[in-house]
Amino acid sequence: MKTTVNTANRYPHEKNKVLENFRASENFFQSDLILKNYLKNNVSEKGLEYMQDKLQTTGKQAAGVMNELSMLADKMGPELVKRNMLGETINEIRFHPAYWDLMKIAVESEMFRVKWEPALRAQFRDETQRLGFATGYLYAMSECGQYCPLCMTDGVARLIDLFCSDEDKARLLPHIYTEKAEELFTGAMFLTEKTGGSDVGANIVTATHKEGEMYLLNGEKWFCSNANAELIFALARTDENIKGTRGLSIFMIEKNLASGRQNPMDVVRLKDKLGVRSMASAEIVLTNTEGKRVGNEFEGFKVMVEMVSLSRLYNSVAALAASRRALVEAYQFLQHRTTFGKNALHHALIRSKLTELGTLNVANFYLVWRAIKALDLSDSGNEHEAQLFRMINPMTKKWSAEKGVYITRESMELMGGLGYIEDGVMPKLMRDVIVLPIWEGSGNIIVLDMLRAMQKSNGFEALCKEVMDSAAKSVEYGTWLKAELNKLIVFAEKLRALAQDEMETSAKPFFEKLTSLYQISLLIDALNEESKAWITPALNWLIAKYSPSELKEVKPLPVEEVRGLLAWEF
Repeated sequence: MKTTVNTANRYPHEKNKVLENFRASENFFQSDLILKNYLKNNVSEKGLEYMQDKLQTTGKQAAGVMNELSMLADKMGPELVKRNMLGETINEIRFHPAYWDLMKIAVESEMFRVKWEPALRAQFRDETQRLGFATGYLYAMSECGQYCPLCMTDGVARLIDLFCSDEDKARLLPHIYTEKAEELFTGAMFLTEKTGGSDVGANIVTATHKEGEMYLLNGEKWFCSNANAELIFALARTDENIKGTRGLSIFMIEKNLASGRQNPMDVVRLKDKLGVRSMASAEIVLTNTEGKRVGNEFEGFKVMVEMVSLSRLYNSVAALAASRRALVEAYQFLQHRTTFGKNALHHALIRSKLTELGTLNVANFYLVWRAIKALDLSDSGNEHEAQLFRMINPMTKKWSAEKGVYITRESMELMGGLGYIEDGVMPKLMRDVIVLPIWEGSGNIIVLDMLRAMQKSNGFEALCKEVMDSAAKSVEYGTWLKAELNKLIVFAEKLRALAQDEMETSAKPFFEKLTSLYQISLLIDALNEESKAWITPALNWLIAKYSPSELKEVKPLPVEEVRGLLAWEF
């Protein structure tokens, strides 16, 4: 007897779907109204025209193929092969093929080429950072782990360009702005040691002169991110009697020597990290490792600061990208989620939370991109922008990282239990973003750096001038903005006169207020007919938060205004 199976009723639970008619973005650039509006108003027509196809392609890949590649590279992280079958030490770091596919996408995005290829660099000389970071930002929305090696690579290119010989520039920079992924030389910064950590002046790795500018480096570097890099900049001491950062020189280490043999670097182990697991961080012992001194002897830290400054900017872009992606994931989920008889966006507390997170995202966006613009103009010789960058780069790094962790965590909660499941991207985003307040100067280090910037540069004055200019242009917010800034200026004078311990502990809340006020001024400057959909509600929230009043009734934004604030369309 033939039995008929009723497949329609076989899995009746599937009729009860978590989401109905779910739609997600197919192109992160096309969907991002804030980014498109910013680029339209802040880069040249020719620059945007040149980058348009790269933006569209990277945006589509970030929303599509990069998702699977990134998840694979995260789950199947790098492995250290210490020896071969003959017992020879080879120190080979092997990666899943997805890692190299992601690297190919990065090269094709031209995040480096538009900055360093000579003809493009000359054509777009005042905006190369904005153009390069535009595709980098989209890339990091899908893959923050590999964005660290990419950061190091751009930083190495910057040091080569600023401090190396014409011969080295001609030999090495083409491997960074190459259009072929197989020809790419990636970079690294070997800075941290066991004895030092954030206290770089305590580093003890030594460099002994060999001949000309060549030295032999000996000692252990404790946290070497992108451990498989072809080009490495490392700090070491040529004179052990000169202590602190004053005794440090900087050296360029090439993975492969001119003879073709590998430069001796013993990989002790790979770091087992909480996040950014797709790329290799290692503990490495240098034993007569050949390095070429770059810059003057004992000025290594001064040279390295250029790379650290750029790395902080990358850190900020990564924080912005990861938290933006997390917010988008939550928003797309909630748009199609029905709970307690209605769409999730019609619940007041959900809209209230999205208003907060959307506001923090908007404020961080304009702060990060103002820092990128400041570097562009500073590199072109604008002294005001150079002073401003000295102040706002550490500020941006600290604020974007801390708020990025918060936005990501809260977005995960908005998705409930599904946000916690490794089938989706949210856990990876959370693991990746949580390192960003630590990398490139943890919060306390950044506070001290902002204090130094206020004492040794005109960065604070440059920032105040920008806020005052914003106040002068705004009928609605100008009087309030000017009054609040004057309070900070008065306190800044008191701060400078305090004893060191009191100065440090008083600086943190001061800089938090200063950052918030500066973000408000940046939103005022960016207000136009299109951007008012996300800037107006963000301004109202930030000002209310900046100057809290007594308890009062709080009306949630209507659904359409929340959608406008999140500035994401399909």
